[in-house]
Amino acid sequence: MSIKISISQALAEGSPTRLAEVDGKTVGECLDQLFVKRPDMKRWLFDENGNLKEYIDIFINKQNAFPSPLAKPVKDGDELYLMSLIGGG
Repeated sequence: MSIKISISQALAEGSPTRLAEVDGKTVGECLDQLFVKRPDMKRWLFDENGNLKEYIDIFINKQNAFPSPLAKPVKDGDELYLMSLIGGG
C-alpha cells in the first residue's frame, strides 16, 4: 500500500523535502511512518500529550479529515496533505 503525503511549506520549515511516501491503513499509521523518515515533524504536529495540535489540518484526497483525522482509513493511492492553519485577529 502506498500513500503520498504532501507537507505545506509552513510545516516543512525550509526543508527541500515536502513529499513522502508511506504505508498505513489509517492517517495515524501513515504519520507514524512519516516520523520514521522525518522525526522533526512530530513536534510540529503533536503536543506534549501526544494529541494532534489544534491548528493542524489534514486532508485526504482534498477532503478535510475532521473530525478524528488520525482514525480515518486510507487506501492505496490516497494522498494526504498536512497544513497549518493561520490565525489572526
